Amino acid sequence: MEEQTTQFEELEAQQKQNQFKLFGIYDVSDIKVEDPGMRRYINLEPKLVVKSQGRIREKFSKGKINLIEIFANLIAVPGHRGKKHKIQTKWKTGKYSQNMKIVLDCLKIIEEKTKQNPIQVLVKALENAAPRDGVTVIEYGGARYPQAVDVSPLRRVTMTLRHIVQGSYDKSFNKKTKIIQALANEIIKAYNNDTDSYAMAKKNDSEKQADSAR
Repeated sequence: MEEQTTQFEELEAQQKQNQFKLFGIYDVSDIKVEDPGMRRYINLEPKLVVKSQGRIREKFSKGKINLIEIFANLIAVPGHRGKKHKIQTKWKTGKYSQNMKIVLDCLKIIEEKTKQNPIQVLVKALENAAPRDGVTVIEYGGARYPQAVDVSPLRRVTMTLRHIVQGSYDKSFNKKTKIIQALANEIIKAYNNDTDSYAMAKKNDSEKQADSAR
């Protein structure tokens, strides 16, 4: 029995050594997602190239797409704010390689500044800046009223990533700060629960509006 147990332990050790890393750089085996609701929709499957090419088409398909791929796609198309659209810049294109290079350079800066696994820093920043409550509008008797609602876990992930990208645009558009540095600063601020973070400010506004609409 002791020999068999030793053999199993050796096999497990070999599997850990041979385990793939994300981009062949970052070890995601020890990444912890503390939020139980978001855990299902934060996919960190280790791959050398995170590119689904739109082949995952089913219900809640975003939960099966790697988080870094969603992040890179939002850099290309972050979405509008209300009815206003931002001016596109020269580095904001539809090229996968260019968008992914921005993400990888951003992760390098985070690793240098925090001395931690940048994937873990990104996940913790998402958990801190994800709004729990939001506001919708209901119509009753011909009048429209705001109504507080719970934000779904999948929307919390995608909305927070979008806020991080949009906040970085504000701090890099027509300024000396480059988008890579702005993204890294925004993620680190959200990781530290800094109120100067755009994503944290949007979370606080959303929850305050929900409290007043109850």
